[in-house]
Amino acid sequence: MTSTNVIVLSAFAFYMLVMIAIGAFYSRKTKNNEDYFLGGRALGGWTAALSAEASDMSGWLLMGLPGTFYLLGSGDIWIAIGLLIGTVLNWFFVSAKLRRYTIVAGNSLTIPSFFENRFKDNGALKLVSAIIIAVFFAVYTASAFSSGAKLFATLFGGGTDAGYQSAYFIGLIIAAAVILIYTFLGGFRAVCTTDLIQGIMMIIAILTVPIIAYTVLTFDTSFSAALASKGIADAGSFINPVTVNGSPISVNQVVSGLAWGLGYFGMPHILVRFMAIKSEKEIKKSRKIAITWVTIAFIASFLIGIVGRAYLAAQLDDTTSETVFIRMIQQLFNGNGVLIFIGGIFLCGILAAIMSTADSQLLVTASAISEDIYKGKLKKNASEKSALMVGRISVVVIAVIAFLVAMDPKSSIMGLVSDAWAGFGAAFGPVILLALFWKRSNAKGALAGMICGALSVIAWDYIPIIGGQTVGAVTGLYSLAVGFPVALVIMIVVSLCTKAPSKEITDEFESIKKVEA
Repeated sequence: MTSTNVIVLSAFAFYMLVMIAIGAFYSRKTKNNEDYFLGGRALGGWTAALSAEASDMSGWLLMGLPGTFYLLGSGDIWIAIGLLIGTVLNWFFVSAKLRRYTIVAGNSLTIPSFFENRFKDNGALKLVSAIIIAVFFAVYTASAFSSGAKLFATLFGGGTDAGYQSAYFIGLIIAAAVILIYTFLGGFRAVCTTDLIQGIMMIIAILTVPIIAYTVLTFDTSFSAALASKGIADAGSFINPVTVNGSPISVNQVVSGLAWGLGYFGMPHILVRFMAIKSEKEIKKSRKIAITWVTIAFIASFLIGIVGRAYLAAQLDDTTSETVFIRMIQQLFNGNGVLIFIGGIFLCGILAAIMSTADSQLLVTASAISEDIYKGKLKKNASEKSALMVGRISVVVIAVIAFLVAMDPKSSIMGLVSDAWAGFGAAFGPVILLALFWKRSNAKGALAGMICGALSVIAWDYIPIIGGQTVGAVTGLYSLAVGFPVALVIMIVVSLCTKAPSKEITDEFESIKKVEA
């Protein structure tokens, strides 16, 4: 092992030990499921904002998204625009109302329990939504584990295929183990505290690196000339948001990019942050912090991909483009030990992005299994101690499943995120919105919409029904752009065709509006 690798590893080790120490500290403060899964609804404004956004922006922010910009130029910026719009709408229209409603509706600790309490359902909604969470979060968590493994393999793989695969597997074990330890120990408070630290680290790293790279790059040449030297003859087309590879962008590509924003309304790991904020006054502060953070993060992610294409000495392809940020740091911070250690700290920003999402997803999945399936369906009189233990065991089980899904070194981070994002957005997004804003919605409509939303995404992306290809592959249209409206329409139609909600449900709905007034 080279001295450079030793220095980088020392930075990683220090960072990971700090995260584990935070988990150990909060393990002493975790007494019951509300503490473990929702932190006693006591999040402050800064912690809530950065925890929500850091848990959202996984390795795809620093690896997957810059990789698409590196390959395709500004044409994929519509994904970032859609996500920014979704973030703004979620914080302005969903955050406060969801927090308020989950308290009134039986002090719901999880999204599945909110669905059950909101619609006074017999348990079908809770069970189905818990299963959906377990399935899609296993895939989503796998994307975070894969990000960590790719980071490790790129840094320590030795430049050979065998070395890369070996380092990938070791990195996968390390990433999964560290995330698992502090999530298992400390629960929600540990996750949110680490997310606060990780959110700060991410924004520093993602801003600093492309700015330094651009400054170094344009010291003795123009940016256009640097792009031309890397095979981009038309720099204007490369940075034009309505062209991809020199051709005009299609309507499907724009719609697909913007449709990513719909996913926010159904993301359990983001929605639980709204539920956990200690007051609506804090929500107003969190909203400003979160929107500012996300705007800066997306701009910086775009710059990494575009600047990286001109800056990097080596040309990256489809399988390596997601390592553009890692390779920029390696190339920039090279030479003496101090520079290498600083580079190691910036690389910890990628670890921060990975860990801040995976821990949240593990926790939300565990809450669905412990609170909604075990305590909600299997053993309703379970003690807090036994439910808490089931939650912690669930963290381990889901981590193992995600580990197995992520074992392929060639797996695409962006692809894994895309699948899970569409699944959650289509299954839960319409149900959340109509539950909060439409009094006539009922349990049968919610269940039908949830199931149809999830199945439409699976059918669109996984079932080859057109000449051996999926509909998504043939049309190029993102499955969320189809699944979300399908679920929305189905929920409305079924709600209108079935029995109206009881007076108890509508009175509770009206009570939320009175609190708003």
